[in-house]
Amino acid sequence: MVLTMGVEEEFFLVDARTRAPVPRAPRVLRSLAGLGDQAQAEFYTCQLEVCTQPVRTGTELRDELAALRDTAARAASEAGCLLVGTGTAVIPPAHAVPVTDGPRYRRMAEAYRAVVDGRLGVVCGCHVHIGTLDQPRALDLANRLRPYLPALQSLTVNSPFAGGLDSGFADWRSVEFGRWPTAGPAPLLDKARYETTADALVRSGVILDRGMIYWFARPSEHVPTLEIRIADVNADVDTTVLLALLIRGLCTTLTAEIEADGSPPPCVPATRLRAAHHFAARYGHHGEGIDPLTGDLVPAHILTSALLRRAEPGLAAAGDLAEAERLLGELRRRGTGAERQRAVYERTGSRHAVVDHLAAATAPDLRHVMAKHP
Repeated sequence: MVLTMGVEEEFFLVDARTRAPVPRAPRVLRSLAGLGDQAQAEFYTCQLEVCTQPVRTGTELRDELAALRDTAARAASEAGCLLVGTGTAVIPPAHAVPVTDGPRYRRMAEAYRAVVDGRLGVVCGCHVHIGTLDQPRALDLANRLRPYLPALQSLTVNSPFAGGLDSGFADWRSVEFGRWPTAGPAPLLDKARYETTADALVRSGVILDRGMIYWFARPSEHVPTLEIRIADVNADVDTTVLLALLIRGLCTTLTAEIEADGSPPPCVPATRLRAAHHFAARYGHHGEGIDPLTGDLVPAHILTSALLRRAEPGLAAAGDLAEAERLLGELRRRGTGAERQRAVYERTGSRHAVVDHLAAATAPDLRHVMAKHP
């Protein structure tokens, strides 16, 4: 069975003149009504989410991501905005951005006022769905994926700036979003324990509903998939495609192993997992990382090479191995999104230039929009 892939990407809408986030999502979404539920509002009104359909090949995924981005960027341009793929805003909004109007988001804003600031807390991620999977199989895969998610995170870091300053992290989005309850590595759970834990979280008021289970890997509550929530949104489509191919390859490899021997998932201590994710957020793919399986401190690129080898059987089975190797090689050559953001700033000294670099990479066919607003 070939597992499907689907991707949800959250983007900033930034003013074409100031390059700061602006609350124009309702207007942009009216222009995108033809996309149906493939274009959605997010928590803040300066955010827009686009969602692919489930696909079976990397080519299909790339084509759909590019088409959705192009359509969304054109609608944003009509509203005087740029569509920007970054985990945190390079230039902060002058004023707090309102929360999207709706009963659920209003309840969340009231219940978690300490983390809802409309400025630094506005972050954009990328979520990958793997299907079709029933809940027990999704949970089993989530348990087995835990040791490999820090390496995936290190490849997708794209949020070095916070409040207009360099945060010192490659992935500041994960730090900000980590203030929400449940955001972090998933515990080891089977179906019965998942149901008990989810019910307890809601009943106790830690979260308002199951949609607020923000573990890095979780069974989706609305579609029959495993959802991986580890990545910053990236401006370049290549990084998103690489992420999805590696996750699908890992899931395919692990599924075959489950069917072959049914061995239990590795029991990695939660403290070690959190340390590994901290290193990935701090240093990205450039520097040291922690191997969750051993606790050893090793170069991050060694961990991503091991990740590729671990996913190799599944990648090969889907015909994705050569493309994954190419994309990983290109990422290593060009650097992560965070490294590229910093390089633009170091070269120009301009945060506007960083935003323009991101907008041009997010929707390459709309570079003329930046040219009209130097």
